[in-house]
Amino acid sequence: ARAGVMSTTKKKVSVSFVIREGDPALNSSGVNRVRVHGHTLYSAGRDSIIRRWETTSQGECHYNASLEHHTDWVNDVIVCSNGKTLMSASSDTTLKVWDADKSSCLSTLKTHRDYVKCLAYAPGRELVASAGLDRHIYLWDVNTLTALTTSKNTVTTSTLTGHKDSVYSVAITEDGSLLISGSTEKVIRVWDPRTAKPEMKLKGHSDNVRALAVSADGTLFLSGSSDSTVRLWSLGQQRCVETFRIHEEGVWALAVDNCFQRFYSAGRDQKVYVTELNVGSQEGDLLCSEDAPVLSLALGEGEDSIWVSTTKSCINQWPAYPSSS
Repeated sequence: ARAGVMSTTKKKVSVSFVIREGDPALNSSGVNRVRVHGHTLYSAGRDSIIRRWETTSQGECHYNASLEHHTDWVNDVIVCSNGKTLMSASSDTTLKVWDADKSSCLSTLKTHRDYVKCLAYAPGRELVASAGLDRHIYLWDVNTLTALTTSKNTVTTSTLTGHKDSVYSVAITEDGSLLISGSTEKVIRVWDPRTAKPEMKLKGHSDNVRALAVSADGTLFLSGSSDSTVRLWSLGQQRCVETFRIHEEGVWALAVDNCFQRFYSAGRDQKVYVTELNVGSQEGDLLCSEDAPVLSLALGEGEDSIWVSTTKSCINQWPAYPSSS
């Protein structure tokens, strides 16, 4: 009898790794986003790394850890579950869920088909919205994502469709009842995340809507655009109620105080302005000037300082009020 021949072909295994030079605490490129949670600062870098820093009441900032799993720019990072969980968005087209305490990646979501540019978080519902160049907005339940395991690794998501071009900004109310999105089609769309249906479309900007900030009660929101303006919108009236022409070039970043009484704006002209919303003036006060276009703003704990990141690798902290006040 002829003996059978058993195949001994080995399965190929692909392994990739990155060799980095220099100090791991230093950003090696621009920082697309800074987020503050208590005394912890997170930065999303163009070097594909999320870094965690611990801040002190004396204004000091100490490097704590690096979260490395993305393979392209990290465009946004959001802090969820009272600081226990992070979600990040990247130009590698993925979203990642992280254990913040262990600095470990829990799961990778590959739903988007192009660069993922922005995230928004509703703490009242533990809901995260993600959006990017594929024109879609996806809604994610954080509790479901953190419960994923190797054997239970499927997740369903709601999809908001309607944008005709890339989405660069999203904002959501704390209770998750209202979501706002801005895109290169120059319009702002308002959605009900509970039904995944559009509520209204607002026109006024003449260029890409790069930044959004909504009030806690969901009655007002701000938009910053590459057309160099910041606009204040009333959702009840469904219209723009004020236009701020503070900047000479595109507005790429916004931050607001908890009471929605003042806002901070910055962008291509490298200047950070603070503007009061309740005084009827359309002029802002120059807070500081950076040496590169500003990509992100984040108010510090207590709102007495503001963190600024730019296309360069430094993150700077400035007083939240003009020196003359």
